[in-house]
Amino acid sequence: MKLIFLGPPGSGKGTQAKTVAEHFGVPHISTGDMLREAVARETPAGIKAKGYMGKGSLVPDEIINAILLERIERQDCLGGFLLDGFPRTLSQAELLSAKLEELNISLSAVIEIEATFDSIAKRICGRRSCPNCGASYHIEYSPPDKEDICNQCGKSLVRRADDTQEVVRLRYSEYLEKTRPLTDYYRNKGILHSVNGELPIDEVYRTIIALVETL
Repeated sequence: MKLIFLGPPGSGKGTQAKTVAEHFGVPHISTGDMLREAVARETPAGIKAKGYMGKGSLVPDEIINAILLERIERQDCLGGFLLDGFPRTLSQAELLSAKLEELNISLSAVIEIEATFDSIAKRICGRRSCPNCGASYHIEYSPPDKEDICNQCGKSLVRRADDTQEVVRLRYSEYLEKTRPLTDYYRNKGILHSVNGELPIDEVYRTIIALVETL
């Protein structure tokens, strides 16, 4: 079982990817974790990536693809894997397809978790956390007993600096411009499946599990 999860920031993609990977017993591979691990392991591509990351530069697609291939060729991926956050662009997707074809590896499915800007903004901008104990809340879905006060330790809750409409809109626009075109790319390959990410988390999870089990 070899899966790719797509979806805009705040759609719940990362949460679903982790739980779905656990359910099927395959590695959950996210771009950030994959890069950090490759650098720590000092793989050939990881060493190259470290040079770019150390200068604050974007790691080129070719190096990210090489790191991905190093990762999926490891023993724990023999039974499958779930890619979360990669590919992000059409060029990355094309490079990935070419490399997987060389390795005679076929993707089982690409799962797109759909969500509108309004629903994503509502989720993200309503998040609150306690700077003291780390407890998390949402002003609508899981509010504290007292407004802006942590249930656990009584400290004032805060909102992350990037949990704003402006930042969410920027990230959503970037997704539409760079990553959303991948849906047409994978739809043309006949492996794209779309799921309504605005449903309750457990319902989205059950939908994805049922979908994948039919593949």
